[in-house]
Amino acid sequence: MSKRTVLSSDDIRRAITRISHEILEQNRGVDNLLLLGIPTRGIQLATRIAQVIKEHSATDVSVGSLDVTMYRDDLADQPTRAVGITNIPTSGVSGKAVVLVDDVLFSGRTIRAALDALNDHGRPAAVRLAVLVDRGHRQLPIRADYVGKNLPTALTERISVKLEEVDGVDEVVIED
Repeated sequence: MSKRTVLSSDDIRRAITRISHEILEQNRGVDNLLLLGIPTRGIQLATRIAQVIKEHSATDVSVGSLDVTMYRDDLADQPTRAVGITNIPTSGVSGKAVVLVDDVLFSGRTIRAALDALNDHGRPAAVRLAVLVDRGHRQLPIRADYVGKNLPTALTERISVKLEEVDGVDEVVIED
């Protein structure tokens, strides 16, 4: 199996900074903004985005997590998948500009599950999607609003996002 690093720690930091600024610009500030990370690495990315936004706006942004396990359409194929944690801030999602944050956008099925899960928690004013990597190969009509890096890949390749908080290193690797 061959591996090649396609994003370094500095590349990831720059991508998160750019995404954070784009979110601030499109939302016209932090009013009613809620970042929801999709476990596992989406949570860490959402937290990092919130930190960058706070550095530039001097305002805290609400951050939570949204587990999509029970909303997935592949549970029959992967019944041993562990249920994660959903942590919605006490202010809820209704009327908020929610940004779903994930590490890799591939088929779009995880995001479809996230939209279903989010629906059970209220009615946001808007839902947007931020991903560190968009690798293509969509099976559903889902598009990210904020993308760190577009990495066209072959279906046989695997994208591995590693973050310091989970893996001890920041990098994105393509494995054949």
